[in-house]
Amino acid sequence: MSKTTRYSKFEGELESLESAELMSMIQEALLGQGMNDPYDPDPDARPSMDDLFDAILQSLVDRGMVPDEMLEEAMNADDIQETRLGQQIQRLMDKLQMDGFIRKEFDEEEGSGGGAGESGEARFQLTDKSIDFLGYNSLRDLMGGLGRSSAGNHDTRDYASGIDVTGELKNYEFGDTLNLDTTATLSNVISKGFENMEQSDLVVRQAEYSSSAATVVLLDCSHSMILYGEDRFTPAKQVALALAHLIRTSYPGDTLKFVLFHDSAEEVPLGKLAQAQIGPYHTNTAGGLRLAQQLLKRENKDMKQIVMITDGKPSALTLPDGRIYKNAYGLDPYVLGATLREVANCRRSGIQINTFMLARDAELIGFVRRVTEMTKGKAYFTTPHNIGQYVLMDYMKGKTKVVN
Repeated sequence: MSKTTRYSKFEGELESLESAELMSMIQEALLGQGMNDPYDPDPDARPSMDDLFDAILQSLVDRGMVPDEMLEEAMNADDIQETRLGQQIQRLMDKLQMDGFIRKEFDEEEGSGGGAGESGEARFQLTDKSIDFLGYNSLRDLMGGLGRSSAGNHDTRDYASGIDVTGELKNYEFGDTLNLDTTATLSNVISKGFENMEQSDLVVRQAEYSSSAATVVLLDCSHSMILYGEDRFTPAKQVALALAHLIRTSYPGDTLKFVLFHDSAEEVPLGKLAQAQIGPYHTNTAGGLRLAQQLLKRENKDMKQIVMITDGKPSALTLPDGRIYKNAYGLDPYVLGATLREVANCRRSGIQINTFMLARDAELIGFVRRVTEMTKGKAYFTTPHNIGQYVLMDYMKGKTKVVN
């Protein structure tokens, strides 16, 4: 009965779907690897409007939202985009564009003639609105797994009266802001008279000191992140988007930047992150750390940290002349030495490195332990299924609270 009702709701009216609902339905496809071949990844691959069409079609079919006769007609057609179903999906795509979730673009050489172009020429970019929407959805999903719905500011070991009141009381000490608790103070002095009041009679309300943080997320996009039948890069991107939304909404004083590292390393803006692809092949951890330090040195924050998400040992290095030295076999002493020198530079700059490792071989464990010990950071050995919860929990906890 419910199946019939579902069909009748959407038969001939699939385009009545709201854009936000449709974006939620195709979120996994939008963040996925799209056209990338796991054995020959192309970091410059960008999804086309045909890819978007296929993602919407697959989502509708998977959810049983297409009547059987309409689906049969589409499957038997020479060109599915000319069928009733295809035309409705085209209208859904137009709605995504009109509602500001996607921006249709043409390759320069193909779109220069001013026409609409042939099928497959048009590509699309996610807008700031869609990035924020995907970040919110990712955060909601991950926080649901944590059993939390909101987060406050970073906790530190320090308490300072006069900032954010916690309700806890303490006797006044020299240097405290006189945020007096009148009731507690009066109870201490009323019996002996104000003329006999001493400093020890003063009671103030404590308040948490909330630190500001500058964070660089280092995302490994080397070949191994989509090899061996498991896509590890898409969950990593989802975590990054969720973290960006969390910081924007709950920690507005913090900053967050993203660096992709592979054969080399480059900063990627948030707006381009969702459609970033795997490749090239190797893992230049030293290059990623070096770029992250450069970005953090520009920030004037209490806390500076690197969140590194990776599944592989360092296997590449940028030489002084710009060439890339690569060795994917074992833990190369030359590459390891250069990487640990960058870790030592982070320590000297007061930058903590928190590593989220998606693999567990012995060499990797030893490398991660050395990085963690050198910067007094943290290491988590996770899976693509739980990495989001670990990253968000670590970020929200900040430093452990110690009550005076």
